[in-house]
Amino acid sequence: MSALREIEFRDALREAMSEEMRRDKRVMLMGEEVAQYNGAYKVSKGMLDEFGPRRIIDTPISESGFAGMAIGAAMMGLKPIVEFMSWSFSLVAADPILNNAPKMLYMSGGQFGCPVVFRGNDGAGGQLGSTHSWCVEGLYSNVPGIKIAIPSNPYEAKGLLKSAIRGDDPVFFLESERMLGSKGHVPEEEYLIPFGQARIAREGTDCTLASWGRPVNFCLEAAEELAKQGISCEVIDLRTVRPLDIGTVVRSVKKTSTCVVVDQSWSFGSPGSELAAQVHRHCFDDLDNYVHRVHSADVPTPYATNLEQEYLPNPRRIVEAVRAATYNL
Repeated sequence: MSALREIEFRDALREAMSEEMRRDKRVMLMGEEVAQYNGAYKVSKGMLDEFGPRRIIDTPISESGFAGMAIGAAMMGLKPIVEFMSWSFSLVAADPILNNAPKMLYMSGGQFGCPVVFRGNDGAGGQLGSTHSWCVEGLYSNVPGIKIAIPSNPYEAKGLLKSAIRGDDPVFFLESERMLGSKGHVPEEEYLIPFGQARIAREGTDCTLASWGRPVNFCLEAAEELAKQGISCEVIDLRTVRPLDIGTVVRSVKKTSTCVVVDQSWSFGSPGSELAAQVHRHCFDDLDNYVHRVHSADVPTPYATNLEQEYLPNPRRIVEAVRAATYNL
């Protein structure tokens, strides 16, 4: 085991893509500004120099066009990675990514797979306004045939992205622009993180905090504060919402008897609502309280910094929810 390095989230993504492109000549990257500009957020910095313009492809500003091209390439045996500058822009490509990619294997009777990875920035990115701040997992997780991964730190990002690229199914890989510069420990040697296997980010006995992506870090902050108040929280990082590892959450809730779900998408019809429903189903006799939920406020994403921070799940709101869920402790 080599010593861990501390690298940025964006570097972990780049390493995952570059390693897989060296391993498999079928892998390629396409999207707006991914080549000559090194990516809008510099995730693909230097990749054009190494892999050339046939595999690092700048596209026109046409999400529907290049998403459809990637799906066709995947059907013919290639392994495209598509970068959406923002997942908000993926709405323009809703027909190919929702109506073609996830249904192709089924509709072709198993003749055509669609091993394509769509990745980019998801959720509020810091004063980007309502139309650039969609948290799309609540919208897209409703569609069967898609896998959805949402990493919470650089280590998770690299391992999950490598698994996504190697898979045979369409994957929506949702990153947070606010996390791209965050640092974390990542080993030099190769590793993969399988889909559908949650991790216990912090062990506890009094309340289960279940989340994914950036809010996992808010849960860890809240757990530190709650520990000072005598409440021990177990923090679970789901890693993927499709497939959903309900088993790990259920085992934790059976131990703690309380659960708070933290989800940065809107509450109505969200992955958080599905998770809460499944916890109630599997843990009905074990719960001391109903499953509490912390979501983004049910309004368009504000532009003002102070309003945006209050709109999103945050450690203070999570602490309040845990205290409400464990009021009888």
